[in-house]
Amino acid sequence: MKKKYLILLCFITFYSCVTSNKDSVDIHQYTNLLAQETSPYLLQHAHNPVDWRGWNDQTLEVAKNEKKLMIVSIGYAACHWCHVMERESFEDSAVAAVMNKNYINVKVDREERPDVDQIYINAVQLLTGSAGWPLNVITLPDGRPIWGGTYFKKEDWTNVLEQVQKIYTENPDKLFEVAKNLEQGIKSMDLLPLNQEHVDLKKYDTQEIIKLWQESFDNTYGGPNRAPKFMMPNTISYLLRKAKQSQDKALLTYVTTTLDKMAYGGIYDHIGGGFSRYSVDKKWHIPHFEKMLYDNAQLVSLYSNAYLATKNNLYKQVVSQTLAFIAREFTNSEGAFYSSYDADSQTKEGVLEEGAYYVFTQEELTKELGEDFTLFENYYNINSFGLWEGDHYVLIRSKSDPVICQEFGITNEALQVKKQRWRNTLFNYRNKRDKPRLDDKILTSWNGLMLKGYVDAYKAFQEPSYLKAALKNAHFIKSKQWQPSGALFHSYKDGKSTINGYLEDYATLIDAFIGLYEITLDSQWIDSANELTSYVYAHFYDSQKQLFYFTSDLDPSLITRSFQYRDNVIPASNSMMAKNLLVLSHHFDNQTYAATASQMLKNVLSEIEKYPSGFSNWLDLLANFQNNFYEIVVVGDQAQEKVKEINQYYLPNKLIAGSTQKGESPLLKQRYVENETFVYVCVNNACKMPETQVSKAIDLIE
Repeated sequence: MKKKYLILLCFITFYSCVTSNKDSVDIHQYTNLLAQETSPYLLQHAHNPVDWRGWNDQTLEVAKNEKKLMIVSIGYAACHWCHVMERESFEDSAVAAVMNKNYINVKVDREERPDVDQIYINAVQLLTGSAGWPLNVITLPDGRPIWGGTYFKKEDWTNVLEQVQKIYTENPDKLFEVAKNLEQGIKSMDLLPLNQEHVDLKKYDTQEIIKLWQESFDNTYGGPNRAPKFMMPNTISYLLRKAKQSQDKALLTYVTTTLDKMAYGGIYDHIGGGFSRYSVDKKWHIPHFEKMLYDNAQLVSLYSNAYLATKNNLYKQVVSQTLAFIAREFTNSEGAFYSSYDADSQTKEGVLEEGAYYVFTQEELTKELGEDFTLFENYYNINSFGLWEGDHYVLIRSKSDPVICQEFGITNEALQVKKQRWRNTLFNYRNKRDKPRLDDKILTSWNGLMLKGYVDAYKAFQEPSYLKAALKNAHFIKSKQWQPSGALFHSYKDGKSTINGYLEDYATLIDAFIGLYEITLDSQWIDSANELTSYVYAHFYDSQKQLFYFTSDLDPSLITRSFQYRDNVIPASNSMMAKNLLVLSHHFDNQTYAATASQMLKNVLSEIEKYPSGFSNWLDLLANFQNNFYEIVVVGDQAQEKVKEINQYYLPNKLIAGSTQKGESPLLKQRYVENETFVYVCVNNACKMPETQVSKAIDLIE
């Protein structure tokens, strides 16, 4: 099938070589409709001379009625190369004239419409072998893709558009044939057969899987042994668990090396807190400078749990500074969290440039830091190791605080004071620059991840402001994003909730609500998690394949209704949902939930064996089946205090339930004793004798 796609690409290329590009085009008055949208990414394109439209039923109807090919151009607000292509092509009136003459032009924010994005990224993957953003696809009037790619230079872009249109005019059957083949290919990409074989999950051997995975480790700088490097927090989270539970010192060293080097690297904002999206090099030095909510949310959870496992104060500092960034710059007055900062910001000359807000020259640093510069330049490598390009430096550490203290003969206390002064000085200096552009839309799924981040940080550090932020966000979502029908909205902007929710919205929010229950013991949160799960079963579940669709059965149909089951930077919505089901099966004694989670896991086992790093969240679920999964139930007047104490331990294979009074839920029923607070430790409904001291209860687990 792929050979057919290559033939089409060659066919188009041939046309470009033998035909003239001098056909005249009429430049007409354009009607860009993106000003009607709320997405910051779409609004960035609202003044292009291209006749952009949003993705909606009206746009698709216009394409069908006028029998025009569509250009579907997909990106997101923080995408650097999306902006480059906009400047080079979409702001050019001659390019716009070519686009407007023969095409219906559609702009899509991939963060608002991940369902649309997935279809066309699969198409480009099939056509070219790789895909990314900006994603530019040409489709038939009915939306079926026929050609696509990522970034194009202006001349290449217009040339392709003219030649595809020429084929459509002179030999349309060729395009219809490719559309048919591509449609079949797209529909087959996410098919996962139902595994009906008997599998003993408890005895399923992961030794060879981990061994295969370790071949890709970078044991010097951590993370994968390649560039660019994405942080993949869920991957490191699983490996941390694996290392601790199997007492694998080498694996734990790899995990802590990864965490340390990411925190030392330029990918971490040493001045303002928070992480950029990925590193272009192997040592985590030069970031692709955009900051994404979903990265920072998951990294807060990861570093919080890593602190519990190691008690490394570096991890506590990372969480504290990252959450300070989130509170200061990514949180609105309603307690909701914004989506991203752009990679680009304006220079003094008013030119958008990647990283301009974040980098420093040696001259600037010397002037701002004065006599402290010598220590600073050693601490953050203002030398060849930290040099980026030109005379600009991206701060990167290579030595620990104790080593620096020893080399310079200062105490740790004095060093911490200096570091805080450096941060304050450079933060104030940097803030005089133009900030990166903010994507201030609110996505339910990413807010669910950030809510969980605050929950995990509160568990580890017991900082009241973290709990306050978590509760404010949870109440925002319940009041604004949860519809009376039981469905969730996906997006929120300027007081308006839009777009029917996807599976990822439900999966992340259910997980966050379970976590919120575990720190508050407020039953509304675990009950809300269960209500959302019931809705997911009703509108997303395929009982034959025993997986959950990414889109609801109430959504308008696209080319295909896909299943998302491969873990990526954000875990797959199906793997998150399966983990939720296992936990909720214990809370509500629901064997259907447990059976579904088990079957979902069995379905992906054959894929895990071939590509373990793409199934880390599934492996984490597998660990819950292979090890004892503990129900820790705390009932009595002092339940809150004891739960806080329990949460100070790194226990990835447990759930917490509790109440300060009598409860009727399966885990609480008949466990309240007046004037006593008991901690029950149970496995599969078999419980040890209740304890009054948390330390003794923990001994039953450890």
